[in-house]
Amino acid sequence: MNYLFTSESVSEGHPDKVADQISDAILDEFLRQDPESKVACETFCTAGLVVVGGEVKSEHAYVDIQETVRKVIRKIGYTKAEYGFDADSCGIISTIHEQSADINRGVEREEPSEQGAGDQGMMFGYACRDTEEYMPLALSLSHAILRILSDIRREENSPMPYLRPDAKAQFTVEFSGKHKPLRVHTIVLSTQHDEFGTDAEMHARIEKDVREIVIPRLVASLPERTAKLFDGSFTLHVNPTGKFVIGGPAGDTGLTGRKIIVDTYGGRGAHGGGAFSGKDPSKVDRSAAYAARWLAKNLVAAGVADECLVQLAYAIGVAKPVSIFVDTYKSAHVSAPAGSGISEEGGEATDAYIASVIGSLFDLTPAAIVKRFGLKAPIYGPTAAYGHMGRKPYVEDGLQFFGWEKLDAVPVLKEKFGL
Repeated sequence: MNYLFTSESVSEGHPDKVADQISDAILDEFLRQDPESKVACETFCTAGLVVVGGEVKSEHAYVDIQETVRKVIRKIGYTKAEYGFDADSCGIISTIHEQSADINRGVEREEPSEQGAGDQGMMFGYACRDTEEYMPLALSLSHAILRILSDIRREENSPMPYLRPDAKAQFTVEFSGKHKPLRVHTIVLSTQHDEFGTDAEMHARIEKDVREIVIPRLVASLPERTAKLFDGSFTLHVNPTGKFVIGGPAGDTGLTGRKIIVDTYGGRGAHGGGAFSGKDPSKVDRSAAYAARWLAKNLVAAGVADECLVQLAYAIGVAKPVSIFVDTYKSAHVSAPAGSGISEEGGEATDAYIASVIGSLFDLTPAAIVKRFGLKAPIYGPTAAYGHMGRKPYVEDGLQFFGWEKLDAVPVLKEKFGL
């Protein structure tokens, strides 16, 4: 039986994403000056005000919080007083203080390879075959349409000159009973805009532009197999309340870490509850979530399974994960061999075998994860909007961005599983 699944995304101008981007910009500034910095930075933003708090330990870095915050807000596009929140006039309060010595003693060790996890917790990674990036389709489309809307907003002589920074998107996709995407069922797009004309005139213009400009650009940017899912029968809701002039932090308070599902898999798979932005990589909430995504993506890309969830769990101050769990949703193309020591029958045996293999193949201690992906570098700003997962890895100024999206483990996995 067919079913529907929905995911959402938000733009870089959404108040929660403003907060995430500020937190990660501050983290990047500390890491740029001192790669050993320990940072847990939280941001609160509302009409005319940004409050930055958290804990930091750094021997060498000094960060101008005021300038860093204003630079982020300016880049996002909050540059006019009429928005109720702008880079030049908003108040900024910093209450950052030193990291707890009780936490630090479990993280920093005389032997770096023995570095303990910065906290207890469980982190999940997920991958599937919905898209070329091995990401859930509804979330991927939600991110993509908002990136296109952002590009249009920034264009010189934009065809949609009334756009403001805040926006949200939501896609509902119809799937077959075998989890194959069949068609785009419903699109919801809410975008902040200038005041012009009557309410009815504004709504009619924006809906027309979304239908005739934004969606065609989205479809044109997609691989053929995904573009075919837009069969013209979808339901479109644009600014369903009829008006969206007041937005951003002036319309809704923003907080770091409040968009953890947008940041990951759009509700597919699972989530351990820990946010990412503003946290240095000693916090396994972030680094182990990246490692789990890397494992899941490489397992699917290698042909081990068509869908995969990986859970890693840690104890504060302890280097090795306390558990590794794999769920392939009965989509695995391998099985536990005789002599593997796994005696259960069925898919659970296969998943337990896969978990045991990745535990033996890969060092999943925090220090090893940080080294593998180069996580002590100032690489986090780009992660803070449009998702931490499913992004294209790239190198810039000698720094690896989104290294957890690389498929560099596929050869060893194929060899190990005989694929």
